[in-house]
Amino acid sequence: MNQPDLVGNRFAPGTFTPDSRPNGWASMMRAQTRLELILLLRNGEQLLLTMFIPITLLVGLSLLPFGDLGEDRVNKLVPTVMMVAVMSTAFTGQAIAVGFDRRYGALKRLGATALPRWGIVGGKCAAVLIVVVLQAILLGVIGFALGWRPDLAGLALGALVIALGTATFAAMGLLLGGTLKAEIVLALANILWFVMLGVASIVFASDDLPTAVNVLARLVPSGALAVTLEDAMRSTVDWFGIAVLAAWGAVSALLATRFFRFD
Repeated sequence: MNQPDLVGNRFAPGTFTPDSRPNGWASMMRAQTRLELILLLRNGEQLLLTMFIPITLLVGLSLLPFGDLGEDRVNKLVPTVMMVAVMSTAFTGQAIAVGFDRRYGALKRLGATALPRWGIVGGKCAAVLIVVVLQAILLGVIGFALGWRPDLAGLALGALVIALGTATFAAMGLLLGGTLKAEIVLALANILWFVMLGVASIVFASDDLPTAVNVLARLVPSGALAVTLEDAMRSTVDWFGIAVLAAWGAVSALLATRFFRFD
């Protein structure tokens, strides 16, 4: 029986030479962001938090006679509902997702790959930012249909405030999800969501609050974002709210960098 000519069938030298160079940071970020975005949009609980609840709040509070919000009802509601959307996506959803990724070993396995730590965190933050942009566009379109008419300067300033709020709540979510057990994160993230929503509603629904109560409520990230975003839509800069959001974001990011765990 004739044997095949193995020597003659060899590939040219260098055909299968491995390329040990890592992908560029842009390629890694695109791949990780795409993965995180798919996971976010496939999660039913995430969609409930990020899309259905804010849309229901906006439409329901705009059309039903709840509270005394005056003639510019929609102009007050749109910034507040956008705050709820940012808080739901960047904080609650992010914290729960990171907590359960750690529990099931997904982050530990990612940490063992060539993807650096900043790529993992950056991909999650970029996916959250994309979802927040989609939320803002969707809520803006619905608000416009309900009579919301902001000027261009207000929209530009509001976009900057939303970006700052997203960064702040994302840092808080990473801190919570990256340090505690998944079951604790699930309970605590939802409790904090309701507490911060309650604080924001106090600032939003009451124009005659005592000064001390108003200041204390605005020291909470949700209260600060609600007021700052409402002022931004009116082309006014609330420097106190911006300082509060920046302080919460900086402290949370510093603690998350120090104590974040992959397992």
